[in-house]
Amino acid sequence: MGIAFEPASDASPAAANPQSSAAREEAKLAAANAAAASFAALTDKLDYLSASDLEQVRQAYRLADEAHLGQLRSSGEPYITHPIAVAAQCAEWHLDAQALMAALLHDIMEDCGIDKADLIQRFGAPVAELVDGLTKLDKLHFNTREEGQAESFRKMLLAMARDVRVILVKLADRIHNMRTLSELSHERRSRIAAETLEIYAPIAYRLGLHQAYRELQDTAFRHLWPWRHQILAKAVSRASGRRRDLVWKVQREVRKAFYDAGLSVPISGREKTLYSIYRKMDEKHLSFAQINDIYGFRVQMPGVVECYTALGILHQLYKPVPGKFKDHIAIPKLNGYQSLHTTVVGPSGIHVEFQIRTEAMHVVAESGVAAHWMYKVKDPGGDNAERLGTQWLQSLLDIQNETRDAAEFWDHVKVDLFPDAVYVFTPKSRIMALPRGATVVDFAYAIHSDVGDHAVSATVNGDPVPLRTELHNGDVVGVITAEQASPNPAWLTFVRTGRARSKIRHHLKTMETTQSQLLGEKLLTQAVRAEGIEALPPVEGDPQQIWDKLLRITGNRTREELLMDLGLGKRIATIVAKLMVSLMAEGGARRDALLMTRERFTPQEGSAHAGVVIDGSENASVQLAHCCRPVPGDDILGYLGRGEGLLVHSRECGIAKRLFNKDAERFLPVEWSDEPVRAFETAISVTVANGKGVLARVAAALAHAEVDIVHIDMGQEAAQATTELKFLVAVRDRQHMDTALRDLRRTSSVVRAERVSGHA
Repeated sequence: MGIAFEPASDASPAAANPQSSAAREEAKLAAANAAAASFAALTDKLDYLSASDLEQVRQAYRLADEAHLGQLRSSGEPYITHPIAVAAQCAEWHLDAQALMAALLHDIMEDCGIDKADLIQRFGAPVAELVDGLTKLDKLHFNTREEGQAESFRKMLLAMARDVRVILVKLADRIHNMRTLSELSHERRSRIAAETLEIYAPIAYRLGLHQAYRELQDTAFRHLWPWRHQILAKAVSRASGRRRDLVWKVQREVRKAFYDAGLSVPISGREKTLYSIYRKMDEKHLSFAQINDIYGFRVQMPGVVECYTALGILHQLYKPVPGKFKDHIAIPKLNGYQSLHTTVVGPSGIHVEFQIRTEAMHVVAESGVAAHWMYKVKDPGGDNAERLGTQWLQSLLDIQNETRDAAEFWDHVKVDLFPDAVYVFTPKSRIMALPRGATVVDFAYAIHSDVGDHAVSATVNGDPVPLRTELHNGDVVGVITAEQASPNPAWLTFVRTGRARSKIRHHLKTMETTQSQLLGEKLLTQAVRAEGIEALPPVEGDPQQIWDKLLRITGNRTREELLMDLGLGKRIATIVAKLMVSLMAEGGARRDALLMTRERFTPQEGSAHAGVVIDGSENASVQLAHCCRPVPGDDILGYLGRGEGLLVHSRECGIAKRLFNKDAERFLPVEWSDEPVRAFETAISVTVANGKGVLARVAAALAHAEVDIVHIDMGQEAAQATTELKFLVAVRDRQHMDTALRDLRRTSSVVRAERVSGHA
């Protein structure tokens, strides 16, 4: 039987009629677009749905097709091809009918003017909530693009925390957008690729969707740094060619070793992604030739016991690399990932990584949270959601409860997106997974917010440690709490988790609000008494009208907000008091001339309503000035800074004197309590003659005087005949400090010892 060949001549019909050829190409493209835009492009992937579910998805497609009619993508394709592609990706994860409907409808609220009420009426509230969670906030006005983006992410992540299908549909949307990114302008490509690398790829990783994570990373890498991607791809391709024989040899040897042990299992090769190679080269300053773990193998075993058996066989066949074994079966990653990882020295000294896992673990490793739905298809009773990232999703809601600002919320969330984990234990042997670099405070808040709020000290492996101690794998951590303790602002400088950071900030803000209100109420009460009125009008009853009128004048929304403004110094109590008294006078209240005279002209020391009392339990609204560091026994006064609360200065402080000359109305009387609750920090300067043991003698003199040394500054100058040592010390009062200075002056080698006061 002969085979006929077309003549290879330029006189072919296509060449003879270029218009006809172009028309055919256009017809082919139109046919391809029509096929991609039809529901048939999706039905082959939906065989796991029931007939009723399939019909619901079909109805959603019809609405999406109608709503997007006439709209085109940047590539010129009908817009409906995008929702179909997103739904197809969701179908690969075996998501349910509601998620598939949301995938088809995810853009119609944003682009087609269909509102949430319409969706509820047509498809029910769950589908409408999913679509709403996927809709950006473009219709609202924000001061900056970044602010709008932060608010959109906050909305999406909170919707995702309530229903993880939101982020799965969003990731499917981003995957398809990244696959078709080349049609956009260079600026938009770069922005979307950078956003994908910073946000969506880490979210995919956090939820265990490793296949999506790898694709998003590599696609973003190709668009952000095309030249680097191209060079690296060529280098990997050349290396693959050179090492193909080596890979085959490893596979043959491993299969034979398993066969000899009575195991016949699938072994597949695996290459590191280009972006992971690039990042390793960049972070560790390595050349491509120095990256020797490009290749790896994945071994699937029937059960967990067989996984450990396979590990033993591999370690008998090849020498393991010390420190390169990780057991993620016994201790899964935060996103539910389980496998045994080991790196061995293969033929020719090449390092080869093996991942050993069961089939169920492989599904979770590739699909993460989405495996929850895939398992429900096979096993309706199976529910692995608890260990598939849902704890992180719940923590998003916890963070939101303490964070109302979208940008701050997003800052907290980004902290948790790369959770390279350490695993530690409670004293009762409960295992806790925390991000690498986490401290005891992070651990305390991971246990419970009350434990974190009241933590005072801790032990690691039985030894006392500071709260800022960084934790390591295997540490047994105990936290000691005290009911009166509260979070320290300094914790924000070292905590690692978004949960701990948001809890601390929330507590500090709440404390600042409460204490500022108490201070504001005290200041307003004093100012009203100075105007001849005994007390503030009550909140309830007819006097409420006075508060309402006052709030309208000041522009505050609530009484509490006004009091907080007074406590923070944003408003002057005397001015507000005059307004209040005039309003009370209109209602028939009469001033008490005797009270006015006593409050204004009697020395404050004898008054029961004298200024603020300082006892050492200062808070966010009352602080001791760092310029002069007053201690009990010093003559003091308070400066009500604008938005800074009350700052307590020594009367001799040069800074306080300058402020008084410029802004006297912001000063008010303050006094020391008869029984301070703590020691107070102050600064002293000690000039010493250089010699052996001088610092030890000075420290001994301070210890003898029962003074605590908080900090020492020896300066940076080269050694001379004398040196000035600056100490920050804690003393009970002025008398205690004077005693310590006398002891220092009697110490040999001490030339001078004096207190450091505020700048003149």
